[in-house]
Amino acid sequence: MRRRTDKESMNNVVWSGTWVAERLGVELVGDEKLSDLLGLALRRNPKRAHLLVSNVLGKHVPQSPSVVYGYGVALGRRVRELLGADEARTAVVLGYAETATGLGHSVADGVGLAPYLHSTRRSVAGVARAGGFEESHSHATSHLLLPEDPALLAGDGPLVLVDDEFSTGNTVLNTIRDLHERYPRGRYVVVALVDMRSPADLGRLDEFAREIGARVDLITAASGTVKLPEGVLEKGQELVARHERAVPAEPAPRDLGPVTRVALGWPRDLPDGGRHGFTPEHRARLDRALPAMAARLAEAIPGEARRILVLGFEELMYAPLRLAHELEQAVRGEVRYSTTTRSPVLAVDDPGYAIRSRIVFPAHDHPDDGPGERYAYNVAGAGFDAVVAVVDSAADTPALHAPDGLLAQLAAHTPSVLLAVVPSYVPGPSHGPERPPMLPEPLRGPAFSSYAPDEVGWLLQDLSDVTLEAPTEEREEAIQRGGAHYAESLPVEYQPSEQYQALFQAALDDSATRIAEAVGAVTEIVLAERSPRPVLVSLARAGTPVGVLMRRWAQHRHGLDLPHYAVSIVRGRGIDANALRWLADRHDPADVVFVDGWTGKGAITRELADAIREFEESDGISGFDPEIAVLADPGSCVRTYGTREDFLIPSACLNSTVSGLISRTVLRADLVGPHDFHGAKFYRELAGADVSVDFLDAVSARFAEAEDTVDARVKELLSADRAPTWEGWAAVERISEEYEIHDVNLVKPGVGETTRVLLRRVPWKILARAGAGADLDHVRLLAEQRGVPVEEVAELPYTCVGLIHPKYTRGATGADGKAVTV
Repeated sequence: MRRRTDKESMNNVVWSGTWVAERLGVELVGDEKLSDLLGLALRRNPKRAHLLVSNVLGKHVPQSPSVVYGYGVALGRRVRELLGADEARTAVVLGYAETATGLGHSVADGVGLAPYLHSTRRSVAGVARAGGFEESHSHATSHLLLPEDPALLAGDGPLVLVDDEFSTGNTVLNTIRDLHERYPRGRYVVVALVDMRSPADLGRLDEFAREIGARVDLITAASGTVKLPEGVLEKGQELVARHERAVPAEPAPRDLGPVTRVALGWPRDLPDGGRHGFTPEHRARLDRALPAMAARLAEAIPGEARRILVLGFEELMYAPLRLAHELEQAVRGEVRYSTTTRSPVLAVDDPGYAIRSRIVFPAHDHPDDGPGERYAYNVAGAGFDAVVAVVDSAADTPALHAPDGLLAQLAAHTPSVLLAVVPSYVPGPSHGPERPPMLPEPLRGPAFSSYAPDEVGWLLQDLSDVTLEAPTEEREEAIQRGGAHYAESLPVEYQPSEQYQALFQAALDDSATRIAEAVGAVTEIVLAERSPRPVLVSLARAGTPVGVLMRRWAQHRHGLDLPHYAVSIVRGRGIDANALRWLADRHDPADVVFVDGWTGKGAITRELADAIREFEESDGISGFDPEIAVLADPGSCVRTYGTREDFLIPSACLNSTVSGLISRTVLRADLVGPHDFHGAKFYRELAGADVSVDFLDAVSARFAEAEDTVDARVKELLSADRAPTWEGWAAVERISEEYEIHDVNLVKPGVGETTRVLLRRVPWKILARAGAGADLDHVRLLAEQRGVPVEEVAELPYTCVGLIHPKYTRGATGADGKAVTV
């Protein structure tokens, strides 16, 4: 077989349907770009001799993976625009095996949040059938639906059905008829690359929609019809028979040299495709893993290869497509993508024919219908310097490596053959290993905390009966001596004097309006930019009063009843993963907004970002936005805040008695198991000193008078550049060096963090900005009570900074929460 020129393979000279059109009189009539999308070929089929061959599907014709993926994603985006954001969020996408499995997957990517399922011809033991249908014109008609989660098809959101072509509508009608009887819904969207219905078929879809009482929309990249002359079926069959007799023998496979097997590093338990369902969380895991997998492929491909084919395997279209798409960015050569197929098509080496060559090899995945031939088209003679065969592990059998198998056949046409195997995903049986115990419902007041039960649900376990406290100096000495983590014990709760309590009340009276304005501003920013119905998740415990106030503002201003929870985050240990699992099980992670009181230097901001990334990698659950919404952002660490001023937030003045009587959170192996929430204590005995609700009510009472200021501030913030500058972190690094501390974790900037140093740590000294007034009255009082010097500084970027120095204290802790020794 002669090698084709680049000019020919680009199909710029002759339309790849010319050969069939001239011999059978078949015509394509329709959109101008129809001939760019489709060519024609012939096949032996008693129902339809001609075959529409897509140039952009990546099945029979090797094509740039960017083009293949781009067409699917673009169609998906059109679906999202048609449905709108709310309906798109509830949609499910269903693709057809084998040809449209990758296209459907790409459409689901374009829709965005839609889970994906494709039909399959491979039955899987232990997976219950959720439906099935017949494909009337196909040589293999039995399609199975085998979702791992039976509820996947049971929702009432739109069902999006994706096929490569929409010719008669029979396949779609069969599918909808079968599924609508089991899972009726009000809306369907049919998506295809081309709509090729005849005039007689055009009205059938609308009639069927009226019959079942549902809306059915159609989205395609192009439309037209195929005009067939009289007797075309018989004439086509005769033409196929004549050319099959004249087809020259395939070249004998050459001795199969060493095939380069590439270990992809496919993520554990990530489905290989949509046979059993593929969720947005799965998609996010794949997106993160793709660059590394493509890099492994690129390293294995010979450096001199300039024309590379990534060859997928029958229904396994999406994983090879995404690998090929990523590989385009990683190699200098030209990358093309196509897949093997069960479909027998006549090959004619003519530039006016869509199938120029075919490779024939035996099936190698133990198919349900027994052994048979399989095919790879337009690979032989195409001048590929390397072919990367991508199969799932169920197909990595001796037949694949046999002398007449696919790899040997490829070796006859390319100097380099590589093999990448994706683990076949098989759902575990429903009666399989026990699932982890169900996580409990949130703790609520008055049984846990002094807040009303609707104000906050605590995703914590109650450790109130466990003795965890020790005097500050003894506790931190034990931490230093044993390398223990600070979250494994609790400091003794500081009990404020009457003088200090009076100071707190005065500060609250002075700042309540200022707090209300910041609460209103940050809540409005969240509603405008993050979600119209956010799920507030406060970082316990300092974030909890702020989360309650934000919830109250949303009720006051918009009549919203927002869910609000509190979760634990521990420096060096991350956020409570079980709490995230509980949230993801009951809410859309994209609606979750993490809330804290204020930023210092941004350590918790970074901790949360790292923890969310690790959680996504371990659990495959994506969508959580690690950006924290805070009342005050003096460190310029976030873009969602009420103010960037460093001022006194009265809730920072106290510990549990302004935070619902809840302790700092605890994480200790003997108390918190792998399936438990982090722990905390409820200090019921401190009820007499509790001002938690008083604080909330004092601020909430100022909401009405704060509205105008909030409106003006929000307008200003929404139009401003709020990108974090991390000025606070830079300032802390400078202070750390100037005072010869050399550890940023021992520098606690801002009024809130300085207050914490004085209440819970062994402080060295306090830096106060010269001229700071009443905002520092409580800091000066606490410093006086603890014998800590206050040093005024002229150019301090914060109102104040608390310093802990390892040379002078036994309680200094480093970035991982453990003691620093000098």
